Amino acid sequence: MREETEVIVVGAGPSGLSVGACLRSRGISFEILERSGEVGSSWRNHYERLHLHTVQRFSALPGMPWPAGTPTYPSRAQMVSYLDAYAGAFDLNPRFGEDVRSARRVDGGFVLRTEANEYHTRGLVVATGYNRVPNVPTWPGEASFGGPILHSSRYKNGDPWRGKRVLVVGAGNSGAEIALDLWEHGAKPALSVRGPVHVVPRDLTGVPSQISSLFLFSRLPPKVADAISLFALDRMLGDLTPYGFTRPKLGPISQVIVEKRIPLIDVGTLELVKQGQIDVVKDVRSFDPGEVHFVDGTTRPFDAVVLATGYRTGISEYFEDAEGWLDERGYPRYFGEPVPGAPGLFFIGFRNPLTGALHDIAIEAQRVADHLAGEKR
Repeated sequence: MREETEVIVVGAGPSGLSVGACLRSRGISFEILERSGEVGSSWRNHYERLHLHTVQRFSALPGMPWPAGTPTYPSRAQMVSYLDAYAGAFDLNPRFGEDVRSARRVDGGFVLRTEANEYHTRGLVVATGYNRVPNVPTWPGEASFGGPILHSSRYKNGDPWRGKRVLVVGAGNSGAEIALDLWEHGAKPALSVRGPVHVVPRDLTGVPSQISSLFLFSRLPPKVADAISLFALDRMLGDLTPYGFTRPKLGPISQVIVEKRIPLIDVGTLELVKQGQIDVVKDVRSFDPGEVHFVDGTTRPFDAVVLATGYRTGISEYFEDAEGWLDERGYPRYFGEPVPGAPGLFFIGFRNPLTGALHDIAIEAQRVADHLAGEKR
């Protein structure tokens, strides 16, 4: 079935809902297409222990603050409730079960196809996020391992692994928190640190790291911000090399800007590493039955493996000729602004800025709506 509308928003997570609310306030007709059956599907499927690493005061979507009494760092469940309330408050009614199979530019607009429908629109906002497609690496011998090897997108909590030896591959924020969750549930976790990583406490001397980024680091030249942050981290955390964490060559602020990689924001994992409760190991080389071999030549027995190895955006897999708008990792090069050479096309929610993803989504959503409102006039 063919349908026409002014704007199509793909994705009903925080980004897509924010854009929808801003379009609604500007009187622009739109449809939100969502492949799952609910808003905020990624948040609903994340592991249970997850909390925001950003402050709720600076993590509200446009036009709706968090409810009174919400803690500084809302939980996954509170985020889901907030998104449900947000969709209701702005009368956002996504079309669920609409998985975009293809999108292409046609005659100054766009054509999108799902399994059941074909949509024609002058404006297209891609808000599918960076958690669309799990990144699942493979290693020699893993078929012989014998235990479960699951991506973090399938991990809920550590209860099934009580008393088990579990390897978490990847020392990003998800990997570090999953290792912590496993320990809290009585498992015996080890964390595979695959390369250099900056470690930053969620709170710096009692101040949330997001506040420091918003009002200090984001306003300074990157090299100056790096020097200040490293000075503070040296005094707060000390040398982490003996514990298996080496620093990247780029400073923490520069790394976010240049490589789009955020530090490991620690919520308690580091202390357990220092106490010897969570082991830190090198990158995986291969598997054997019940064993994992690491690149430093060591071998350890494990019962299960959790791959906290991130995601791919998957944009190029459904959007024809999108490569020119994406970087080498498949992330959009443009955020909250018109894509050069493609009038009416916008990307939102594909980055982790210093100032916080939700904070910047709220700003970018209003910019997108303003651009589309201007094009309508």
